[in-house]
Amino acid sequence: MSAAAEESAQAGGEAGPPHREPEPTPVPTLNVANLLTLSRLVLVPLFVLALFAGGGEDTGWRIGATVLFAIASLTDQVDGWVARRYGLITDFGKIADPIADKALIGAALVGLSLLGELPWWVTVVIAVREIGVTLLRFWVIRHGVIPASRGGKAKTMTQILAIVTYLLPLPDGALPVQWALMGLAVALTVVTGADYVVRAVRLRAAARA
Repeated sequence: MSAAAEESAQAGGEAGPPHREPEPTPVPTLNVANLLTLSRLVLVPLFVLALFAGGGEDTGWRIGATVLFAIASLTDQVDGWVARRYGLITDFGKIADPIADKALIGAALVGLSLLGELPWWVTVVIAVREIGVTLLRFWVIRHGVIPASRGGKAKTMTQILAIVTYLLPLPDGALPVQWALMGLAVALTVVTGADYVVRAVRLRAAARA
């Protein structure tokens, strides 16, 4: 063996272990995005108190309830942006975020129905869909997490806009606008609910396969 070959063989034998890429740092569950989600849950009881203050007919309290509802709804947009922008997406956030949304929307719908300002069938249809989707998420959680779809986000935004029109002390002339927005919200609620059922079934089927 030549000297060059011997040196090459020795160099190869002395080579260290293959280079390994460092493992990604796990995202902490307690982060800014998830704290914003939790703050939305904290605002729900405050919103309910403001909604029923003064028998639900006091203009000042209704405006206050609307402001609290709007702030809580805004956190839904902010926490999602923060999570995506800074890589803070967690499985906890994927589950807690829609639950916080449902708690806020559900509290508003039930409150308005108790005050006699929104038909109970609207509240029931939306509540059944939201509870059903939450159960679907837990049904497939062993196989994966179903993130919110674009249709689901559009549904949530439409529900928020419709509820705001009901929360504000608007004149009777605004009734057609209220019904149009709420009708669209109900339609999107039903359609996206069916979509979640299909996605859940496909996820379980793929996991079993």
